[in-house]
Amino acid sequence: MSRFTLEGLMDSQLPCYIGGAYVDSNGEGIPSFDPATGKPWCQITDCTADDVDRAVKAARSAMYDPAWRDISQSERGTLMYRLADIVQSNVERLARIETKDNGKILREMRALIGAIPVALRYFAGMADKIEGTTIPVNKPDMLNFTLREPIGVVAIVTPWNSPLYMLVRSLAPCLAIGNTVVVKPSEHASAGTIAFAELMNEAGFPDGVLNVVTGYGDTAGEALISHPGLDKIDFTGGTLTGRKIAASAAQNLTPSSLELGGKSPHVVFDDADPDRAANGVVSGIFAAAGQTCVAGSRCYIHESIHDEVVDRIVARAGDIRIGAPDDEATQLGPLALWSQVEKVGYFVDTAKKQGAKLAHGGGRPKNLGDGWYVDPTVFVNVTNQMLVARDEIFGPVLGIVKFSTEAELIELANDTNYGLAAGIWTRDIDRALRFVRRIDAGMVWVNTYRAPSIMSPFGGFKDSGNSKHNGHAAIHEFSRLKTVVVDYSGATHDAFVMRVVK
Repeated sequence: MSRFTLEGLMDSQLPCYIGGAYVDSNGEGIPSFDPATGKPWCQITDCTADDVDRAVKAARSAMYDPAWRDISQSERGTLMYRLADIVQSNVERLARIETKDNGKILREMRALIGAIPVALRYFAGMADKIEGTTIPVNKPDMLNFTLREPIGVVAIVTPWNSPLYMLVRSLAPCLAIGNTVVVKPSEHASAGTIAFAELMNEAGFPDGVLNVVTGYGDTAGEALISHPGLDKIDFTGGTLTGRKIAASAAQNLTPSSLELGGKSPHVVFDDADPDRAANGVVSGIFAAAGQTCVAGSRCYIHESIHDEVVDRIVARAGDIRIGAPDDEATQLGPLALWSQVEKVGYFVDTAKKQGAKLAHGGGRPKNLGDGWYVDPTVFVNVTNQMLVARDEIFGPVLGIVKFSTEAELIELANDTNYGLAAGIWTRDIDRALRFVRRIDAGMVWVNTYRAPSIMSPFGGFKDSGNSKHNGHAAIHEFSRLKTVVVDYSGATHDAFVMRVVK
């Protein structure tokens, strides 16, 4: 039986995981808080630079170990299928740990952990189907082809809102192609990742294929992303931190994949079904307490249907059940960090000062003790110049803007530094496809929202990042392309003239 149960982790200090074993560190302990109570429930370790160096070296050693380097693609897939089965049998345990750590409601966390075996099986099936290409060249005695190879040691830095799900969507393609990994989870939610590591061991992955170091971003995180032994950095989180990581990685010319913030437009046209659209808008901003990079926090509603849809949104917001995240009836749990509660308060106060009208919420529930809860909040009379419509909040705050024409809508929706996701509600397929082509967003949902798939590439434009996760695109993110040219003519050519293929 695993020692990493919810009860077993209580009031304990978690180790890091290096070279296939749990190891203690000389680093200081960091309290991990239960957002439902506002009190510490366990401690993680602020790993030292020496710990990080050991982890990177363990990953490098595993990269060249025949036990990992020389196994077939099919064998890699088999290990991943085995891991998927093990995770499947541990969904409830992992979900409860993650819920305790970041406050996301158990029903949602259970679904996210339940999606991990799907991701592992998808990429396991791809492991022996990663192919290069044969390139025709204008010389009959020359063979030109490409190979897809592992990129090497990958650092994966994960956020606090969905730690394990975000980890595995990057880890799975890394394993399929044959990379090794050092993961640094957020200091606010590390327990699930530490618990997951033992499942890799149980599945039979060689020591060092996965390593976990924990700690603050400016200590363990900085030591990791600045390490010269990395071949790739994969980061999911805020845009400001992403810029710092890219700058640090550039010192070693380490390529980085960045999935960053969002300020996604959610559009309701005059021909939309008001009930479906209102339900979609509520899902887009209040599910996960708005703590998702694709949160549809900017809502544009056509003037002819504006009041009707707003009434439905406000009514739904008023019916949302706020409570303990492990209560199966809860729909809105606490925010993951106290700093997020303060941030939401600042945005609410600023919106009021800038002239937005508060239609619902704006405060904190009075009957939930010291937990980090905030009310679902709706503002109307919002303009694109207001802070609530421009900056990522990462909380359950919706700003609604009224629009008149399609051309006006496109201009408003694209008036942002971000470009991660967008949604549109309309019965007009022509209009929907025009919107799809004109919106600056990497993911567009039509008559649905917040519906990703491990099979479908996901990633944004502009300040929302530069990478693609999921689908075949993820294999390209975590592999390198090698070109091979073979001259089989048997001839000796002029040593001083380049053999340019014409």
